[in-house]
Amino acid sequence: MMSSIKPRKQRKEMFNAPLHKRRKWISAHLEENILLKYDKRALPVVKDDTVKVMRGSFRGHEDKVAKVNVKKRNLEIEGITMSKADGTKIAKPIPPSNVMIVKLNLTDKWRRRKLERGLSEETKKEIEKEAKDQIREEEEEKRRKEEEKALEEKEEGEEEIEEVEEIEKPEEKPKPKVEKKPEPKPKPEKKEEKPKKPKTTKKPSEKKKTPIKKKPTKKTPTKTTKKKEEKK
Repeated sequence: MMSSIKPRKQRKEMFNAPLHKRRKWISAHLEENILLKYDKRALPVVKDDTVKVMRGSFRGHEDKVAKVNVKKRNLEIEGITMSKADGTKIAKPIPPSNVMIVKLNLTDKWRRRKLERGLSEETKKEIEKEAKDQIREEEEEKRRKEEEKALEEKEEGEEEIEEVEEIEKPEEKPKPKVEKKPEPKPKPEKKEEKPKKPKTTKKPSEKKKTPIKKKPTKKTPTKTTKKKEEKK
């Protein structure tokens, strides 16, 4: 808490405060069911806490905290990005006062110890059980990521080896073209000649000449004959 009431002194203390004090100021309210369980109103936000944005353009967005910037006193939440002038996307910083903690990250033993102060034995056991589950999930996810990374490295190594082999291969000189000689055609087999039959001479048959009958031609009267008849 700040000792002075004056805004001038409060701002000076806030901007010149050491990191251990700034860390406590990056706190957010707890959801109602967590508030009743742990009997606390607010807690400092830690990486991998699940939070819900309560104000701003991303209101209603619920996801894990990716980064806590103690120096600048803001949070980076997964899925909340903004685009720069050149088109690249970066995480948008969000003040801790605009979020509410929905699920706590209990993998840190120091945080568990602080939460368990003044609580009953039943709630302590519940916290420990939940912490074990979270640690198991975290280990499985870490193992899965390592396997994926190993597979990617293996594939990259195989690709590099193939590229080196292609470079090291000696350039094959083009072989001189050998002209193929045309294969000799197989000679056709001679067919066996059959003995020819003797030709029989046939006498030319004498055809009887039939006389051609001529049609009687009618004489057409000439002009002179017509004139003579007219004179008579």
